[in-house]
Amino acid sequence: MGNWSRGHIVEFVLVGFPTSPPLQCLLFVLFLAIYLLTLLENALIVSTVWLTPSLHRPMYFFLGHLSFLELWYVNVTVPRLLGAFLTQERRVSYVGCMTQLYFFIALACTECVLLAVMAYDRYLAICEPLRYPSLMPSSLAIRLAASSWGSGFLSSMMKLLFISRLSYCGPNVINHFFCDISPLLNLTCSDKEHAELVDFLLALVMILLPLLAVVSSYAAIMAALLRIPTAQGRRKAFSTCASHLAVVVIYYSSTLFTYARPQAMSTFNHNKVISVLYTVIVPFLNPAIYCLRNKEVKDALRKSVLGRCHYPRDVPD
Repeated sequence: MGNWSRGHIVEFVLVGFPTSPPLQCLLFVLFLAIYLLTLLENALIVSTVWLTPSLHRPMYFFLGHLSFLELWYVNVTVPRLLGAFLTQERRVSYVGCMTQLYFFIALACTECVLLAVMAYDRYLAICEPLRYPSLMPSSLAIRLAASSWGSGFLSSMMKLLFISRLSYCGPNVINHFFCDISPLLNLTCSDKEHAELVDFLLALVMILLPLLAVVSSYAAIMAALLRIPTAQGRRKAFSTCASHLAVVVIYYSSTLFTYARPQAMSTFNHNKVISVLYTVIVPFLNPAIYCLRNKEVKDALRKSVLGRCHYPRDVPD
């Protein structure tokens, strides 16, 4: 590559998880199994939502986008994690590191916004059931999904413009299993104040604002549930959003701890463990949470796997 980028180092070394060889082999097998199951689960949901006419509604349209995002998400980060368990040091070029960082940030921000959109969709379905078809037509669902993807990739581009302009003169060892923001900012030999400020402000916009929308939606949902006279009615209404709420709690709690900070983290051992949570465990759990809590998705998946694609469309939302 040469010294094309103003004397920058041309490659980084990813430390990964330095453990004993037997434990590394065990962890490699474990996370490889999780990775393959994650790909299978999310691919099944995407194909089922796409091929099942009864699921061609906004709620499942957004679920299909979330599963497609998880497919892309795990392929950006998990192969690096698997490589970290095979060898204690993995080398990645400067361009490769920045490319991975761009897609990682873009997908993470997109998921934050998409989860907020799904919360708003559940708010309309529960609090405005009679007007739901007019308030959430398919055209609006498409625009909301497109806005989620667009805002995520735009936010990532703005962050990367500031991070890539920094000088990296050495050392080039990243104490992580993939190229993340804080490890890179702590390696720069130039002033990182503006990059940290931009990263923090965009994290507030892309994490806290969607979280505020989620909290507001669920506050209205809870108020509506309390007005339902029977306990059975409340349970039935809450079951339609319980799976989404579980995913929101897991995902936002880990991302807020890691990224909603005014300065880059200086130590990363705990950060690496938390990164495994939202890069591996959350994409693995999402399909299981949604399918276990949603009878319609379970029935559609069962019939899709068995090859029976024609079934009644009169299942209530």
